[in-house]
Amino acid sequence: MFEELDNVPRLLIEQDLWPVQGDRFQPTGFADIGAAVYQRHDGIRMLLVESAQSVANRLESTCVDGIGVRQELDGLPYVKAKLIGHTEAETSSLIEAHRINSPYIITDSGFQADFVKKAKYAKGKPLDWKSIASAVFWFDPNSLVHGVFMANLGDGRVRLPRALSGFIEASEVREAASGGVKNNPLDPTGKIRAVGHDENVYGNVPYPRTEYTAERITAYFNLDLALIAGYSLPEPAHDLLIALALFKVRKFLSGGLRLRTACDFTLDGEMRVSPKYQIPEEGGLLTEVQRRLKECAEAKHFASPAVTEITTTVFLKEEKKATPA
Repeated sequence: MFEELDNVPRLLIEQDLWPVQGDRFQPTGFADIGAAVYQRHDGIRMLLVESAQSVANRLESTCVDGIGVRQELDGLPYVKAKLIGHTEAETSSLIEAHRINSPYIITDSGFQADFVKKAKYAKGKPLDWKSIASAVFWFDPNSLVHGVFMANLGDGRVRLPRALSGFIEASEVREAASGGVKNNPLDPTGKIRAVGHDENVYGNVPYPRTEYTAERITAYFNLDLALIAGYSLPEPAHDLLIALALFKVRKFLSGGLRLRTACDFTLDGEMRVSPKYQIPEEGGLLTEVQRRLKECAEAKHFASPAVTEITTTVFLKEEKKATPA
């Protein structure tokens, strides 16, 4: 399916968006600075609507159901950790911020030993990047698609960048100021309070609100094909990563564009791809993913069973109390 991309270093994808209703939208906000407004060299005011980190999270979530994969992607490997000790819960490399580098996963002695062996990793010795990529693919292909920095493994040298990245920007932006009020129908003064909750959350509270309008809103995606090719994975594994990445882009654009309460987009026009390439539709990509999953499993490129289950004991760190003067 991807023969046309054999000598293409990266696939650049653009898709214009527009609010589903009206012209205003609410961008992501950052601590201390709020919305990320900036000015281009030609004076055009720009706005970062969705950061690369946020888009990565949203792309990952297209394939997740709870802590596992969606039913249509059954057979896609990942690591599931059962937490015992202070709390009893479950997590996985699909939802952990650091994927297989999560301390709930990589610190498991059995899993770490298996990974180190497959990756041919050793402190103080040169890294075998092909073996490392093969080991990551074995346990969790998503960690190759979205990148992983294994700071919790040995001397922290294993670092694989994102193969798929994205962000959303708006150009020629203008502020749209408004506001509102949180009403307390019982006591607008806020003096009547519930026993045990004496916080300043009562009464009528007016607040300002800043949304934005724009001439153009565009979602950008970058699929690093040279990076994937550099891992020298077998053909089914190589094509699975490409199909999975493009499937995530299609699925995000088809159903994941309600980013916030006041930030809901629809597609505006046709997708643009550079170099010119017709990206298969979502259904065709899903079929390709499923076909490659089966081939990888049959060729033993995956862990068997696909879900690696471990148990991690956790504890509650006690806060140090200040010594009285």
